Amino acid sequence: MTQPTNSRLRTGAAVALVAYSAVVVALTMLKAFFVIGMLWRPEAQRNRSLEWVPFALYRDSTTWFGPLFDYLGNMAFFVPVGVLLYILLEHRRRAMALVVVVGLLASATVETLQYLFALGHSDVSDLLFNAVGAGVGAVIARLAGRRLYPVWIGLALVAAGVFAVLVILGPRLGDPDKVVEMATAQAATGVSSARP
Repeated sequence: MTQPTNSRLRTGAAVALVAYSAVVVALTMLKAFFVIGMLWRPEAQRNRSLEWVPFALYRDSTTWFGPLFDYLGNMAFFVPVGVLLYILLEHRRRAMALVVVVGLLASATVETLQYLFALGHSDVSDLLFNAVGAGVGAVIARLAGRRLYPVWIGLALVAAGVFAVLVILGPRLGDPDKVVEMATAQAATGVSSARP
């Protein structure tokens, strides 16, 4: 099996980054316009809130697992972004730092647009964990080496494809009568959350 050329790898990584970025944008800012399996109510996604205090979910939560899951989820969400950015930028000086900066700027853009257009909860912790996730992705790509670049590119494209299928299937994947709003469920169990 022959190794792909640098230009082919970069082209593949760029296409995969665009596809995966579409998933990121859809799941962070566009949930008011579609639904997957009745996981959320689109009408409940049109809100605006801002949290400047890092780790504020711990302040308002009665459980340690919920905030940890949220923070690690934000980090994991940006790992593929970091991997793909590293593939694109590995030839640059200080590629690792550049990936973290680009991940931070991308996350800041998402958080700002969420606030400006009332499309979700803007949180400084999301910004931090997304940047860490991009950095972790860069470390993974660097340590795993070039031989796995095609695998990372393929996985990102598959993830984007699966997401597209889920969006197309939309509400047919769930029972609308079974949807429980988080605020209602938390009120019933006595759990509070910083997020609406």
